[in-house]
Amino acid sequence: MFVAAASACLLGYNCRYDGKSKKSAVVFKRLAMERILPICPEQLGGLTTPRDPSRIVDGDGFDVLDGMARVVNIHGTDNTKAFIDGAYAALNRIKVHNIKFCFLKDKSPS
Repeated sequence: MFVAAASACLLGYNCRYDGKSKKSAVVFKRLAMERILPICPEQLGGLTTPRDPSRIVDGDGFDVLDGMARVVNIHGTDNTKAFIDGAYAALNRIKVHNIKFCFLKDKSPS
């Protein structure tokens, strides 16, 4: 039984855009005491690792969900659908496991 979810890159999984992790000592220490569900919304949305970095343009995450902003990579490719699909896939996994607490990567477009 999972007690929390966390961005997989914070747990040491090499799933960031650059193929690396962003391992967090705090999250990893918590992992030693509890079962944490690793999630990578970008991979769940169908993006590869590594991948070109993306950023939100014309708003924030709420605007992306409302169709008012986009998630675009450094070459101008619109990855909005993949990010939204990945966010909903992550949310569904969190709901299936009845998780109430999440560790998420700050400043990630997902």
